[in-house]
Amino acid sequence: MGKVGIGIIGCGTISTAYLKAAQRFPVMEIKALADMRSEVAERQGATFALPAMRVDQLLRRDDIEIVVNLTVPLAHTDVSLAVLNAGKHVYSEKPLGINVAEARSVMELAAQKNLRVGCAPDTFLGGGHQTARKLIDDGVIGRPVAGSAFFGCPGHERWHPAPGFYYLRGGGPMLDMGPYYITDLVQLLGPVASVMGSSARPKSERLVTSQPMSGALIPVEVSTHVAGTLEFENGAVVSITMSFDVPKHRHNQIEIYGDKGSMSVPDPNRFGGEVEVAKTGGEWEAVLPTHGHADGEFRSIGVADMAAAILNNRPHRASGALAFHVLEVMEAFQTSADAGRRVKIESRVERPAMLPVGREAGQID
Repeated sequence: MGKVGIGIIGCGTISTAYLKAAQRFPVMEIKALADMRSEVAERQGATFALPAMRVDQLLRRDDIEIVVNLTVPLAHTDVSLAVLNAGKHVYSEKPLGINVAEARSVMELAAQKNLRVGCAPDTFLGGGHQTARKLIDDGVIGRPVAGSAFFGCPGHERWHPAPGFYYLRGGGPMLDMGPYYITDLVQLLGPVASVMGSSARPKSERLVTSQPMSGALIPVEVSTHVAGTLEFENGAVVSITMSFDVPKHRHNQIEIYGDKGSMSVPDPNRFGGEVEVAKTGGEWEAVLPTHGHADGEFRSIGVADMAAAILNNRPHRASGALAFHVLEVMEAFQTSADAGRRVKIESRVERPAMLPVGREAGQID
């Protein structure tokens, strides 16, 4: 199989995970890095032995087919549009846009130019989540009828070096962590039909305790506790909570309840993890993974799959259509909370194809 040239715009914290994981996938080759802060791009370039340059220079390179957009959420749309206007496929960090209107502009431009849009998260392609998908498709827990999804922490200002954007427009727990949970639920259960939501913003400011901003107060513009229900097209109803206001909890990340048993799904922000199943009347039992990419950090697998899809002329799995559907679902929680009513989801998306069973780490078909 050949290689697809990759450029990266945005050399912040998450870029290290992408650059390390990219080395596992021979189908893609990182060609260049860029960032509006030249010193940041140069530092990452020196660390990974890659050329650093201005954004406009990267976009003019003929040896780059896919540009990975790792900028902050507020910049995702503008950068993705610039990539598409340069005639290149784009793969964005989540979310696809800070609202549906922005994301739609990206999808429409890509369609006009016959270019691909991909989007994180790609953790659902990890071995733990692909194993859970196979068990559901094989009917191990019967027909899924309900479920739960829970993320709660005291806030990212405890660890992130520049946490302010998490609390501004485009941030908050639903847009930050919701993509992992809802994307995984969609690949497990199918598209969401409607949403009911409630939200809260208990603080107007947050105290940063991480370095180098320890002691600073940052403003809060968005809801930091969002809860509600996801009503899936297949009839399943899943309760969900995404919160930056939880000191500690004992909830599992995702559980799916079928008419023949229950399943505990691993952390959707990780690729691996143990899948457990309890048949009706039985005890929880661990299930051996059926798929590769179950042990380690693979936060480039979505880009690698997109590269392989270009070479093989097939759909890619971490698609813009999937990310658009998930964004519409996430936006609907705040709409529902503000209006006090159920919100129908207009978009529909097919579940992405499962990865082949038994593939080793680094292999993409």
